[in-house]
Amino acid sequence: MPSEGGLPAREIKRRQTRERLLGAAISEFRRKGMVEAEVGEIVSAAGVAHGTFFFHFPTKEHVLVELERREEERMADELSRFFRTSPDLPAALTEIVRVITGLEQRLGSRLFKDFLALHFSTTRPPQEEWRGHPVIVAVVGEFERARERGEIPAANEVFYSGVFFLLGLYALLITIPEERSVREEVIENYIATALRGMRNPNTDRT
Repeated sequence: MPSEGGLPAREIKRRQTRERLLGAAISEFRRKGMVEAEVGEIVSAAGVAHGTFFFHFPTKEHVLVELERREEERMADELSRFFRTSPDLPAALTEIVRVITGLEQRLGSRLFKDFLALHFSTTRPPQEEWRGHPVIVAVVGEFERARERGEIPAANEVFYSGVFFLLGLYALLITIPEERSVREEVIENYIATALRGMRNPNTDRT
């Protein structure tokens, strides 16, 4: 029987169950990390049968993929709003770093590292092409605009510049110490190095 929004009651229930499982799994990942997280604890917290978890999420990695999808959409929206202000390349790189490192405060250090490690995991579920990743799309689009402004050489492959910048940042955030002063120095040097690699030398006379 149709329910609110025209959706059948069964579909509404399915979505509600998935949301409970996702929330319970994320909480468990925060406490123990994805590897040590126990499906039994997740389904108990969600109030569902053990097999229900695997109906919605075939593996624990699929939970992270769903979290990644939602967070990427949110971060891409935030970046797109900033990019509409027409920042220069240094400001754009700084904002990209701010948005991604801000994710750590919401997820917590343990889950944040699991989230980033997903990009390098050999057990990650099959990945769609890069256009399915809105953060990459937003960053590459901004690099294209920087190239049009002459901040990046015309011959620069902005797709690779965007992907390499993001992957390098992810790798840094996984491996550098959590001490704030150390992280800030390493990230500042990373942005400066990326700028030197991308910026048009004809406009960089300093």
